[in-house]
Amino acid sequence: MIDLHMHTVFSDGELIPSELVRRASVAGYKAVGITDHADLSNYKTIIENVSRFAKEHGHFFDMTVIAGVEITHVPPSLIPDMTLKAREEGASLVVVHGETIVEPVAPGTNLAAIEAGVDILAHPGLITEEEVALAAEKGVHLEITTRGGHSYTNGRVAELARRHGAKLVIDNDAHSPRDLVGPEMRRAIALGAGLTPQEIEAAESNSWEIVQRLMK
Repeated sequence: MIDLHMHTVFSDGELIPSELVRRASVAGYKAVGITDHADLSNYKTIIENVSRFAKEHGHFFDMTVIAGVEITHVPPSLIPDMTLKAREEGASLVVVHGETIVEPVAPGTNLAAIEAGVDILAHPGLITEEEVALAAEKGVHLEITTRGGHSYTNGRVAELARRHGAKLVIDNDAHSPRDLVGPEMRRAIALGAGLTPQEIEAAESNSWEIVQRLMK
């Protein structure tokens, strides 16, 4: 299993990186992206701290650890610049907190993230057909999430991704130990979203391809 959307105490997660990675390793994960909630106020601190941990300690856990950020509740017009700043600061992985229906995310966030060419648009809620088609064109991955609440619209994301050829990934959006679902629950949630076994395998392969690209 690979999960590219996890949080630590550097934002609103419960665990420091070492405990998160150790628990993920025991749960069966082979690669994780630590992508704490970021805006202009804290992105440098997140990237510096997580990058140092990933470089110096990550391999001791028999785990590939990728340092990234989840740009969160940033006004849509600022997302392109925020994405560029995060990459320039050294973020290997840029995720944007999409328009989930359970939070007051600003309209236009999904489109701004896709146009900015981020790696993953997390829990994109009631994403439009036009946005999904653009994500497919620009190679932005859409997230099927195992996290409660955000997962309410997984079915729509899966169906539109299939229709327009957009790539999917499956993520936990983990904030605490209980969020690290095992392989059976991960698969069950994906099936419940309407993915076929072949589409689940493709989504897992997409995550692996991201990891391989970022670790070159």
